Amino acid sequence: MEDLFTTLPQHSCNLLKCELTCYKYTNFCTFQKWFEGDLILAQQSFKPEPTDVLLCGCPGSGTAWLKALAFAIVTRQKFDKTTSPLLTTWLHDCVPFLERNASLSLVATHLPYASLPRSVIGSNCKIVYIYRNIKDVMISHYHFMRESLKLPLEAVPFEEFCKGVSFNGPYWDHIMGYWKASLERPGEIMFLKYEDLIRDPTNNAKRLAEFVGYPFSAEEAKAGVVDNIVKMCSEKLCNLEVNISGKCRPEEPCGIKKRLFHFWTIGRTISRL
Repeated sequence: MEDLFTTLPQHSCNLLKCELTCYKYTNFCTFQKWFEGDLILAQQSFKPEPTDVLLCGCPGSGTAWLKALAFAIVTRQKFDKTTSPLLTTWLHDCVPFLERNASLSLVATHLPYASLPRSVIGSNCKIVYIYRNIKDVMISHYHFMRESLKLPLEAVPFEEFCKGVSFNGPYWDHIMGYWKASLERPGEIMFLKYEDLIRDPTNNAKRLAEFVGYPFSAEEAKAGVVDNIVKMCSEKLCNLEVNISGKCRPEEPCGIKKRLFHFWTIGRTISRL
């Protein structure tokens, strides 16, 4: 394993108030400790079933919103808008990352398609990929860094992001990896545009439910189940303490607190900053 890292391109990084060395692997940046732990573990142990659903996208592209909607949709027979675990449980515990040795049927990842475990690429599991305007992804990335790490504007890596240096690879390459895969696996990969979700959340929630195998019935639509799920995931979760005070990778020295939900209209914030 050590020999591998001597052959990989390196990049110095101090984004997280730590001096870190990133390594470029399958076209995205990673840290040696995470690579040797989470990524290798996922490659070796994650075995999806055909009925499993994998939620994917770059950080800042709406993945938290997608995770909340998908979880509420697939668990709606067990929970309603007043009893959902989303109201009391850290979102990343409801829908864990596959790199964290997840064993649930609904998991998520920010990994590029080329870095997914071979078991995913060789399975028939469903993949939902969310993307958005790159300018808003970059702005979301800035606010995440600024609020979570208390970084000044000049310390946020706009220039590096534009050059494609980020923890999940160049943004356009990330999208294209999944897009090309969707052409090879029609019916198994769904693309969801964040701006479309903003404009018409109800119909896109229905589309999502149909794709993952939990379609809404006419009776549910008439009873307002779809609207209740959209409202809970789009408004109610924003200001819950569990989604404000949670911590990503608390075991790491650079683990960071993260406010999960930053809702934006097209091209600008709507007071969730």
